[in-house]
Amino acid sequence: MAEVEVRAERPYRVQIGAGALSGLPELLQGARRVAILHAGVMADRAHTVAHELAADGLQTTCIEVPDGEGAKTGEVLLHCWDRLAEAGLTRSDVVVGLGGGATTDLAGFVAASWLRGVGFVSIPTTVLAMVDAAVGGKTGINITAGKNLVGAFHEPLGVLCDLDLLVGLPEREVSSGLAEVVKCGFIADERILELVEQDPAEARDVTSVRFATLVRRAVQVKAQTVSTDLREATSSADRVGREALNYGHTLGHAIEAAQHFTWRHGEAISIGMVFAAEVSHRLAGLAADDVARHRRLLSQVGLPTAYNAADWNQLRATMSLDKKARGDQLRMVGLRRMGEVTIVDSPPEQVLLECWQALDPGA
Repeated sequence: MAEVEVRAERPYRVQIGAGALSGLPELLQGARRVAILHAGVMADRAHTVAHELAADGLQTTCIEVPDGEGAKTGEVLLHCWDRLAEAGLTRSDVVVGLGGGATTDLAGFVAASWLRGVGFVSIPTTVLAMVDAAVGGKTGINITAGKNLVGAFHEPLGVLCDLDLLVGLPEREVSSGLAEVVKCGFIADERILELVEQDPAEARDVTSVRFATLVRRAVQVKAQTVSTDLREATSSADRVGREALNYGHTLGHAIEAAQHFTWRHGEAISIGMVFAAEVSHRLAGLAADDVARHRRLLSQVGLPTAYNAADWNQLRATMSLDKKARGDQLRMVGLRRMGEVTIVDSPPEQVLLECWQALDPGA
């Protein structure tokens, strides 16, 4: 079992390995009541966990929420609050998020907002959730205007990345999660890229040692990044903190909104990273070979690298709502070279358009 410590205001551990779920009782010490938020596909697992906790004397409540991004709405949030009130959850009790990134995002925000903050344990059940949403303390929901525009920082008591929960996950879901793993390679740990290039098939096998290593290294990148910038303080030029983790997300989030959140997160972020690489090549000095490497690596893990299914003007307007924007000025995370992150401030509109056109599969 591998462990990664996140040095937050309240330090916590991410446990990674087969059987990590067995660490849940230790994280719940001191609680009398536990609410388990879960998507429908995880209902059986949630009720099994609830039964085991009840045998240990804990009062458990299972709250089913919609699958995927459909969980991250104000209506679902209100429903969860009502259920917590019915269950009598107090300040000493705990909310558990069991599911993909959308479920853990929602569960974290429910915990952050209930009684102004109760304990939270994240049990991610997808690759994406393990390497991204479950680590770092960001929680939130979506509104019509964009993704994650409402949220809070709320660090978990712990994160349990049980790799057994990934067995049987659809290949497309594995690929989506690997987008964030590869991103960590682009921004900080080139060894990740090498591990994928050496054996792309094994990198996509959730039972392989190579895959487990990739998850651990990606979690380490995120843990180190958030530990030095817990609240995403404003970055500038080459002094980039937690914002580095948003590489590819400026356009990626806009694509998710344009596709009405029917695309998997990693698929949209994959396109966003190719776009960011094109911008970086023109404005930050990223080598053309590294732009090509973006396309090759992302394709090797089963992700799209070309896109023309939305109107550029619509996407550009959504990009202006990005959390990195300041006033009317667009800010993007870019790369000078692999592992060297920079902030691209106010990129010329003509350059953005050229980079968008470079994504056209017919270009």
